[in-house]
Amino acid sequence: QSLPQQKLLTWLSVLECVEVFAEMGTARVWGEMGRWTIIVLIQLAKAILRLLLLLWYKAGIQTSPPIVPLNREQQQPLHPQDMEDSSSGKDQTYVGRRSSRVVRSLQNTPSLQSRHWGSPQQREESQSRRAEELNQPPTPLGLQETIAESIYITRPLLHLLSLAVWGQRSWKPWLLSAVLDISSLSLLSDLKDLNRRERAELRRRTILLLYYLLRSPFYDRYSEGRILLLLRLLADYVPGVGFVTR
Repeated sequence: QSLPQQKLLTWLSVLECVEVFAEMGTARVWGEMGRWTIIVLIQLAKAILRLLLLLWYKAGIQTSPPIVPLNREQQQPLHPQDMEDSSSGKDQTYVGRRSSRVVRSLQNTPSLQSRHWGSPQQREESQSRRAEELNQPPTPLGLQETIAESIYITRPLLHLLSLAVWGQRSWKPWLLSAVLDISSLSLLSDLKDLNRRERAELRRRTILLLYYLLRSPFYDRYSEGRILLLLRLLADYVPGVGFVTR
C-alpha cells in the first residue's frame, strides 16, 4: 500500500474508534442538535474516505476495521539467539527413529519470552500463511461490484437523509436501509475468487442484517415485547439466570 492510502486507512480507523464517544460527548454538551450534527459530519467524512479508497486507490471490498489488528503471537520476532542458531545451520529439531515424532533439540530451546508450543515447522508455516493472507492484493471489482460497494458506503448518509425527511418513527428509513444493504450483498455475491479477509467481511455484513430486528421502529413494535417475554420466562423458570435477565 502507498503512503497516502495508509494515511487514509489510519484516519478512517481513528474515526471508527472515536465516533461513539464523539456522539455521546456532543450530546452531553450541546444537546440533541449537536449530536445529530456530529453524526452527519462523521458519516460524511467516513463516506468520503471510503469512496477515495474504492475509486482512486482501487482498495476493493473494504473491511471493518479498516486496518487488520496485529496478531502479536504470530508476529513475535525470533530471539537473537534463535536467529544465530538458525544462521549457523544447527538442527533445531530431532526426528524420532521409530515414532517419527518431531521434537525440538535441547541445544536450540528458545528463551522464555519467545517460547511457544508446537514444532518450528508449524510456527513457520503459520507465519508464512498469515503473511501471505495479509499481502494478498484486493480482488479487482467490476462495474457491478463497484456500484454495490458504493451503495454500502453511502447507505449511512442516505439513511440519515431519510430520517431528516420522514422522521425517526417512520418505516421508510428502516426499509430503505435494509433494501440498500440487501442489494449490496446480492450484487457482491456473484464475485468469485475472494481472499480470506474479503470473504470474512461479506459474512460479517450478512450477519449484521440480524440487527434490523433490534432497530426502531421494528424493535418498538415487534421485537421488544417478545424479547422481554423471553427474558421473563427465563427469569421465572430457569434457575440461576434470574439475576442477569431481570
